[in-house]
Amino acid sequence: MASFFSKLFGGGGSNADAAPTQGDQVEYEGLVIRSSPKADGGQWRLSGVIIKQSDHGPLERQYMRADVFTRREEAEEFGVRKGKQIIDEQGERLFADGAPTGRA
Repeated sequence: MASFFSKLFGGGGSNADAAPTQGDQVEYEGLVIRSSPKADGGQWRLSGVIIKQSDHGPLERQYMRADVFTRREEAEEFGVRKGKQIIDEQGERLFADGAPTGRA
């Protein structure tokens, strides 16, 4: 019975040790957004990566926010929205340094 309530209310689950999941890739403004929520205490933290193809290979900018969701699918959806918002706000400045990886 306790495990039923634990699952129902998200307590003490194996999500805390779950590997990050990679959502589907979404193209937006010539870039690729891949939402990858991270398990966090029975919830899912909004996280993702924005990828730009360059002559020297892919350039990536990772983002993670404080937002948490009870369902992974919801975190993926909002991760894509956040990626689009970052692209809209920063545009080409996002990759101005030309470094292959970094934080947005």
